[in-house]
Amino acid sequence: MKPSRNPYRDEVDFKALALQSPDFAKYLKDNGQLDFSDPAAVRQLTTSLLARDFKLTVDLPPDRLCPPVPNRLNYILWLQDLLDTTGRKFSDEYDPERPVVGLDIGTGCCAIYPCLGCSLRPQWKFIATDIDDKNIELSRRTVSQNNLSPRINIVKTTSEDPLIPDPSTYGYERLDFTMCNPPFYSSEDDMVSAAAAKNRPPFSACTGAKVEMITPGGEVAFVSQMIEESLRLRDKIQWYTTMLGKLSSVSVIVQNLLDCGNKNWAVTEFVQGNRTKRWAVGWSWSDLRPAVDAARGFTSSSIPKHLLPFPSEFTFHASSTSIDQVCRDVDGQMRALPRAAWTWRPARSRGVLLVKEDVWSRRARRKLQQQQQQQQQQDQDKPHSPSADVDDRNAALGVAIQFKQEIDTSRGPTVLIRWLKGSDHVLYESFCGMLKRKLTKKS
Repeated sequence: MKPSRNPYRDEVDFKALALQSPDFAKYLKDNGQLDFSDPAAVRQLTTSLLARDFKLTVDLPPDRLCPPVPNRLNYILWLQDLLDTTGRKFSDEYDPERPVVGLDIGTGCCAIYPCLGCSLRPQWKFIATDIDDKNIELSRRTVSQNNLSPRINIVKTTSEDPLIPDPSTYGYERLDFTMCNPPFYSSEDDMVSAAAAKNRPPFSACTGAKVEMITPGGEVAFVSQMIEESLRLRDKIQWYTTMLGKLSSVSVIVQNLLDCGNKNWAVTEFVQGNRTKRWAVGWSWSDLRPAVDAARGFTSSSIPKHLLPFPSEFTFHASSTSIDQVCRDVDGQMRALPRAAWTWRPARSRGVLLVKEDVWSRRARRKLQQQQQQQQQQDQDKPHSPSADVDDRNAALGVAIQFKQEIDTSRGPTVLIRWLKGSDHVLYESFCGMLKRKLTKKS
């Protein structure tokens, strides 16, 4: 995500917030610091940030989890990136006209994720579930007092219900995403031992109820159930996502996805200043590939490389120093490919290519020639139309090719090949290799 989108990319300026929020100023020490061991101070920080930065009014009870705003915002921004870079328009940009419906599993006491999502994106809607009666009551009150009832549906569920119901349950054919901040711990003993094993983080005043903190099997069992349910629903939901509180859980969950045959997943790390780290995993049963920053936003070296998704971007420098010449060359080469759909936008120096199979290698050209000969023999009156049957639904590979002129004009323009669609990374690599060879030939 672009840092400019996150108002909390640096530490929160408590003194500035105190000047804007008299209620928060009451908790600020003379040295400009906040006592994070004071639950009331932590609740007021969340309340004041939501009011100042998102115009949201919330009432946080003392006996439920107090959601830290910067951490929750990071999750929403990551979801935006996943959706923006896996849209059917293949623009890799925010589409303000795209309607989005998401499911928040375990929405908590104030439905903070749906409220943040709706405040940032006017076309977003949410279904928000919880099994706790008090959380349901408080979340409905929050949604109502912020005039978000038409966009956020708060639903009471039970522990016997599926975590991810069929979208038709709520009147939708499909959903765009699920999100979840599952209970981290498997038992009270697990929670106590985890706290004893580390120094207390800045947001250390934990007032969460047991139902919010503990679940049988912990977060791994909870998310594993989500994966099992996603196998049934498949592409009825584009992105299944969850936050994780333990680094060790990331490897387990990703390996679980691989064992289930998933080929399109994303991992990221949420870090806010020196505060507690959180991680997130997302997976999709579609073949629309997210941008590399969204898919591999994970910086820890503790995760084995084979558990990271294949990079969806390939960059090199063309030999020619003229970006106009490179653009003309590639446009001509892509137009000449058989059985391919190519869309070129000169103003953006960007094109999108869709193919059903390898159509660039020698083997592919020989195969095509044989097929054309057979076609001509079968029906002379129906000539082959090479690109009419390729679209964004049936293409096996979709790529965007972007060109950028370097400031140093002695160096060739940058060529970025962005993997947009497909499950076969070998096919993607083959295309990247072919184009690189063509554009880096020495004259």
